[in-house]
Amino acid sequence: MTIREAQDTVDKWIKEYGVRYFSELTNMACLTEEVGELARVIARKYGDQSFKAGEQPNLGEEMADVLWVLICLANQTGVDLTEELKKSIEKKTFRDSTRHLTNPKLKA
Repeated sequence: MTIREAQDTVDKWIKEYGVRYFSELTNMACLTEEVGELARVIARKYGDQSFKAGEQPNLGEEMADVLWVLICLANQTGVDLTEELKKSIEKKTFRDSTRHLTNPKLKA
């Protein structure tokens, strides 16, 4: 699935099952909540915390939830995530073309 197809699929789902998009502000709050849930799993899987009894390490599910809400925000604000990601990669390539290669902290 391409990013464009993902945006179209989420839009179709919202119109078919979700009634309408939540407001942008509500979706921003939902995105923050989902990022927090992702952070909790990462803290327990890779950090110093442990999982509670019965808790499952659902890393992929939490990442997908973050992506879902981000796509909702993009759709309702008219952002083409494919184009914006391309621009972001170009910006980072220009800005950081040698920065990471010459960073002694990143040397093996």
